[in-house]
Amino acid sequence: MIRVLIADDHAIVRAGLRQFLSDQSDMSVAGEAATGAETVSMVRAEPYDVVLLDISMPDRNGVDTLKQLKQIRPEMPVLMLSAYAEEQYAVNMLRAGAAGYVSKESASAQLVAAIRTVAHGRKYVSQGLAQVLADGVSGHGDAPLHASLSQREFQIFCKLAGGMPVSKIAAELFLSVKTVSTYRSRVLEKMGMKTNADLTYYAIKNKLIE
Repeated sequence: MIRVLIADDHAIVRAGLRQFLSDQSDMSVAGEAATGAETVSMVRAEPYDVVLLDISMPDRNGVDTLKQLKQIRPEMPVLMLSAYAEEQYAVNMLRAGAAGYVSKESASAQLVAAIRTVAHGRKYVSQGLAQVLADGVSGHGDAPLHASLSQREFQIFCKLAGGMPVSKIAAELFLSVKTVSTYRSRVLEKMGMKTNADLTYYAIKNKLIE
């Protein structure tokens, strides 16, 4: 039996996932969490076969929660769940340690396949994501601009694109304002842009932020 922890801040989503997973003969919902902090606390208290983690939690972003979970239980697979287009975030989530990435718009059968795959110690990569990864390895010219960013750069890029001031980003990530400003300059240079407005336009166009 695959014991799953559902971590999503929307009660209706958790209820839907609970019902759906309970209908699977080899799965059981072993716990539910509504915040990143609650997820971390529950994983610290006991192990799960799979953590189904929403990328957008109210108290902290999915990347930070993912990293904490992997520090506590490195071998425990974390499957990221998001409303965003898969190819836009998946590569960065895999870099951060996720076992897989599933869009909330994916078919139910795909979610089940993903949970079973990561529960057995393998990475879940959909056909669309496999193509993106292949393009990246082969140096394909169609790779998105943000694919060149490191995990930290991508994290700061998303916050800047969302309109968050450098000072607030620094406080949230426990970095100095100077360090965040350096990251900002690096992001702009790598992506060939000049202003935060350029980043915001790009992020919205590529469905990285709402």
